[in-house]
Amino acid sequence: MASFLLRRVLLAVPTLFGVLVVVFLLLYVAPGDPVQEMVGERADAETIARLRRELRLDDPIHVQFGHYAGGVIRGDLGTSYITGRPILADIAERFPKTLLLASSAMVLAAIVGITIGVASARRPGGWLDRLSLGAAYLGISFPVYWVGLLLILFFAVTLRWLPPSGYGRVEFLVLPALALGSRSIAFLARVTRSSMLEVLGSEFVRTARAKGLAERGVVVRHAFRNALIPVITVLGLDFGYYLTGSILTETIFSWPGLGRYVVNAISRRDLPAIQGSVLFLSVVFVAVNLLTDLAYAKADPRVAYE
Repeated sequence: MASFLLRRVLLAVPTLFGVLVVVFLLLYVAPGDPVQEMVGERADAETIARLRRELRLDDPIHVQFGHYAGGVIRGDLGTSYITGRPILADIAERFPKTLLLASSAMVLAAIVGITIGVASARRPGGWLDRLSLGAAYLGISFPVYWVGLLLILFFAVTLRWLPPSGYGRVEFLVLPALALGSRSIAFLARVTRSSMLEVLGSEFVRTARAKGLAERGVVVRHAFRNALIPVITVLGLDFGYYLTGSILTETIFSWPGLGRYVVNAISRRDLPAIQGSVLFLSVVFVAVNLLTDLAYAKADPRVAYE
């Protein structure tokens, strides 16, 4: 297991270095002048030149990259042009809120989606199977911002059961978690059903039934464990997406997470904040993929020796 983990970590190093290079180049491909954004349109040329020297924007590109990479290695992601705060402090303040939203959406999706998938696989062609497949197709087709607006319209505006947006008590979490997890519920139901049907038709499952084992034990202890690999794939990829791509959900529901922070940084052309956030989220995504690989090895030890 240790060698398997080491191989995965070493494979992640080139990926992270590539992300570091791309994030650094954002400074040069993004439109506008960051110094001009800081000082405004009425600043004189002397002030602009002084700020460029202080920010080391006049250095050669390889010198700037070395300075930036050195800061990243030391844990310094820079300082926001707009707020003047360290970007790492902003991330530390906002990322736990994104993690809370992503975890809630993932738990909801896992419970509902896997339950529907297993129930559908036990009685293929039944009314529950047909209903869940139809709902799964619809869930995959609807974009998250549209689902979010419908949830606000129905539960917040029409029924007035839940608040439409904001952050605070647990009721503020329900609608954004449901909107963010809606696609995963549908996709997990389909993947779980397909994987379970394949495993339920295997020889060892027929043998277990022939021995007189209870159907519940056959499904849970034998079939479901061997159907986990595709399910783990969906859980890992979607959880990484929730942590790094919940921008629309956080914007719609005014959730003060890292996704909304990135949107504000983009709208104000705060390039250091964009660079630091994108780099941090890339590291998070790679870490989630690494944890997914470890879950593979736990579910099927043969994976660690491939």
